[in-house]
Amino acid sequence: MPKIKTNRVKYPEGWELIEPTLRELDAKMREAEMDTHDGKRKCEALWPIFKLSHQRSRYVYDLYYRREEISKELYEFCLDQGYADRSLIAKWKKSGYERLCCLRCIQPRDHNYGTTCVCRVPKHLREEKVVECVHCGCQGCASGD
Repeated sequence: MPKIKTNRVKYPEGWELIEPTLRELDAKMREAEMDTHDGKRKCEALWPIFKLSHQRSRYVYDLYYRREEISKELYEFCLDQGYADRSLIAKWKKSGYERLCCLRCIQPRDHNYGTTCVCRVPKHLREEKVVECVHCGCQGCASGD
């Protein structure tokens, strides 16, 4: 007789400490996805989703790398279950990308002239002082700011 597969996930030790925050961010994400897009530009409708995704990934990153409050097992579990963006965290570990807002801002194919986003330019080098990224609404994620 074949084994019956279940969808039960075994949570690692320490999950109960970070679960309330992650659930709260998930609820905010669902709210942002269901929010009406009336009166907004097409790109502006996705800005809250990008912001919450960044916030969730930064939370897991800070707990593991900065404050060292969670185990490697719990960190890997969060990455595998989609609670944090593995690619974005990999960029945060590199020099010059510590404050990166989203991966689309460094993709040259998504921008004119094959460069990066305007939010990656340090504030003291900008001609315009107030700038919003078209992709995620970031106002500046250069490491030198």
